[in-house]
Amino acid sequence: MGWVFPDTETEQSGAAPDHINGAKTIRALYELASENYSGKYTVPVLWDKKLKTIVNNESEEIIRMFNTEFNEIAENPSLDLYPSHLQTQINELNGWIYNKCEEILRKQRYLCGNSLTEADVRLFVTLIRFDDVYAVHFKCNKKLLREYPNLFNYTKDLFQIPGMSSTVNMEHIKKHYYGRHPSINPFGIIPLGPNIDYLSPHDRDRFAS
Repeated sequence: MGWVFPDTETEQSGAAPDHINGAKTIRALYELASENYSGKYTVPVLWDKKLKTIVNNESEEIIRMFNTEFNEIAENPSLDLYPSHLQTQINELNGWIYNKCEEILRKQRYLCGNSLTEADVRLFVTLIRFDDVYAVHFKCNKKLLREYPNLFNYTKDLFQIPGMSSTVNMEHIKKHYYGRHPSINPFGIIPLGPNIDYLSPHDRDRFAS
């Protein structure tokens, strides 16, 4: 069945029905956009509600569209996560972003220096899932995020940026990974822990803004 929308606002905390098209599944949106679509029904999806079509379904492209294409209605249009003078560095980081980060973050607040960029946002999405999901579900447990002092404090720093924590719903994250991969977790058991407090103090303020 794939990705589905709940029927009501209260059926699943943090999830809402498709009030625009009344779609029950992500697949229905793809078929609404193209009757002859035969590819995969993936997320994320950037949807044009006027033209009733999918604008984009590639996360790397969507994040850059959000960075510049909607500034006229954005609450913080001056925020540029992909500035021209850092684009080469950001692109290089995105190519190997899961290596060497602990050492980089020992010397500076963010991946490209003391300015928050797209590279940080992309890394955050993985880091926030690591101890709760990847270490257990995918057996990536040689070392936990909490055992990397710079990466862990960096994750807390990003989580505490106004608006960032609202993008994280750990209940949804766990239900998706632990409940959607029967070949890995045939009984769909969802661990209760580790209940990490990402709102606890971090040490990243030691770097100049």
